[in-house]
Amino acid sequence: METHHRDPATERRRPPQVAVCGPADCTREEAELARRVGRLLAERGAVVVCGGGGGVMAAVATGARAAGGLVVGVLPTASREGASPELSVAVVTGMGQARNVVIVHSADAVIAVGGSWGTLSELAHARRRGGIPVVSLAGWRLLDAAGAPVTGIDHVDTPENAVARALAPLV
Repeated sequence: METHHRDPATERRRPPQVAVCGPADCTREEAELARRVGRLLAERGAVVVCGGGGGVMAAVATGARAAGGLVVGVLPTASREGASPELSVAVVTGMGQARNVVIVHSADAVIAVGGSWGTLSELAHARRRGGIPVVSLAGWRLLDAAGAPVTGIDHVDTPENAVARALAPLV
């Protein structure tokens, strides 16, 4: 039986994959932030992984594609119907919201733009996975039972800071 080991030289040649999560029903401001995040990620050579639908997902795809980037959409449905036209690749799962785990586990870092229940689940899966940067831009701020901020999510205020924090340990 053949075993596969990670080759650090190969890993360095592979571009970082950054999941960008956010609500399908987003505000104009969230869409603009997501477009800027997508553009910045593409300019830095990162592959964008998203849920493949509308709202933040469509906006990040638009931004990344405008800058010549690669965008992978992991769809919750059993067909490509309703997928953002800006996707480079559409992965059909038929998994519903369980596909959020696939998105997070396919990424070297996670950026959440805005907040929805689905976005919250992606943040939780990313933190539970551990070992990857998790960044929130204009989104959820979680508190523990004592009212103190939950650690492990880097809250930022600009797309530039979100991308810099997500990519810092990867490049």
